Amino acid sequence: MNKKVKGRVVSSGIAEGEALICTEPIGFNFGVNLDTGEILEKNHSLEGISIKDKILIFPYGKGSTGGSYVVYAISKNKTGPRAMINLNTETIIAVGAIMGKIPVMDHLEENPFDIIENGDYVKVNAVDGYIEIIKKGDQ
Repeated sequence: MNKKVKGRVVSSGIAEGEALICTEPIGFNFGVNLDTGEILEKNHSLEGISIKDKILIFPYGKGSTGGSYVVYAISKNKTGPRAMINLNTETIIAVGAIMGKIPVMDHLEENPFDIIENGDYVKVNAVDGYIEIIKKGDQ
C-alpha cells in the first residue's frame, strides 16, 4: 500500500530510499563520523548505526551551529542521508541541508512516527511538497 503525505519543503530536492527512524534529536556536531556516517553520540538510540544513504527521520537537531557544517560535510563525503524528514526542522539542520543539497521536509500532515517504520521505502519529493511511503512488505 502506497501512501502520500503532504508537508513543508525546507531544502528542495528529490530522493528515495530505506527509512531509518529515530525518535530522539540528533546532534550532528561531533555526533557523526564524517567518513562513515555512523552516529557517535554515546547512549544515543542510533549509536553505531550509519545514516548513509537512508531517509533519516528524526524530530529535530540539537547542539551548536557547527552541526550545519557536519550536515554539509557528510553530504559532500557521500556518507550522509539521501533525505531527512523532521517534525520541526531548526536552523542548524536547514542550513547544512541546503548547502549540501539534501532534501528536507517537515510539518507533515501526519506524524511520520505514526506512519513510517524502519525499513519502509520512502520517496521524498521536496519539490512538490510530499512524501510517498511504500511499506516494506509491499516493495
